[in-house]
Amino acid sequence: MSIDTAARRNVLVLVAAQAILGAQLPMIFTIAGLAGSSLAPNKCWATLPITMMVIGSMLTATPLSMLMQRFGRRAGFFFGAAGGASGAAIGAYGLSTGSFPIFCLGAICSGIYMSANGFYRFAAVDTASEAFRPKAISWVMAGGLLSAVVGPQLVKFTADQMAVPFLGSYLAVIGLNLAGSFLFLALDIPKPKPPVAGASTGRSRAELLRTPTILVAMICATVSYALMNLVMTSSPLAVVGCGFDKGNAADVVTAHVLAMYAPSFFTGHLIARFGTERIIAIGLTILAAAGAVAMAGVALENFFVALVLLGLGWNFGFIGATTMLTSAQRPEERGRLQGLNDLVVFGGVTMASFSSGGLMNCAGGSLQAGWQMVNLAMLPFLILAGGALIWLWLRPQESRT
Repeated sequence: MSIDTAARRNVLVLVAAQAILGAQLPMIFTIAGLAGSSLAPNKCWATLPITMMVIGSMLTATPLSMLMQRFGRRAGFFFGAAGGASGAAIGAYGLSTGSFPIFCLGAICSGIYMSANGFYRFAAVDTASEAFRPKAISWVMAGGLLSAVVGPQLVKFTADQMAVPFLGSYLAVIGLNLAGSFLFLALDIPKPKPPVAGASTGRSRAELLRTPTILVAMICATVSYALMNLVMTSSPLAVVGCGFDKGNAADVVTAHVLAMYAPSFFTGHLIARFGTERIIAIGLTILAAAGAVAMAGVALENFFVALVLLGLGWNFGFIGATTMLTSAQRPEERGRLQGLNDLVVFGGVTMASFSSGGLMNCAGGSLQAGWQMVNLAMLPFLILAGGALIWLWLRPQESRT
């Protein structure tokens, strides 16, 4: 029997969960800004619901990680699905009553699912051998391919089905969470063993942050995810604001999410062959190319190409950084490090999401100028991540971990 038989079975469950439950994320990213624009008292706050969802994800990353460390992955993932369903229900109520604060409250609860979704990639390696880990991570991320199609297409089908725009979409999100949660019954990941008195508990959070490989992995993961979120959050507003319709915006998001997950079929193989540092560097370069294409024009083709490059760059940068992080962790540090990592990552994503709406709607005097500012804002953070990666390259191998 293969050493990774159990790991492969768990990966299949997580792939299915990524495909079904994960469909809610592209749905919410497509419609929350547009719905927020109609509810918000000020257009500058249009993307605040997305920001609130990311804040909810950031605030629950560490508690969820600790919950999983004590009760297992299944309990944490059930809790995440319950949060997603509750958030959609509250969001639907906010839409039906025209209440922007209630709509934002629902978005915070939806962040619980977003946080749980982020742990799928870590759960994939819990029962995997060292050789199988990069492939396990990339295969789970590949489950997002179906969600990339299902989510935006559900938006196109449900957005105008009820008297209140987008209400049907939020009701569909409730159904996705309820149906998808049954998948976790098939998950077979042993609960972590309670620590033995006197046994090592691993490095402290401060020590983890001072470890070069872990620090650079966090920086690159944060920059990759935050810049993807910065641009994607504004893209539906930019597409519609430049004269195209909601269907075009959904199609652009579909292309983007496909590009996020399609490379996952081979990203793990590329990491195994070329190493994490090279793959992360390629991802950062592609993210820079996405910004350049977006700034070159506002034709529909520019939106498609820029968002496809954005998704591809995120895939290489984020999966590469996740693999780098897991290679530097010790078993007793898993809950502490993964919670800390996602707190940092989603903290960066929160700032990017909050900045996105302000840059888009309140910088430059027009939507086109705002779109330029959104993409220009990528530059300093790409320099930061690139510089951190070069710094790690220059360090002796023995001093990295």
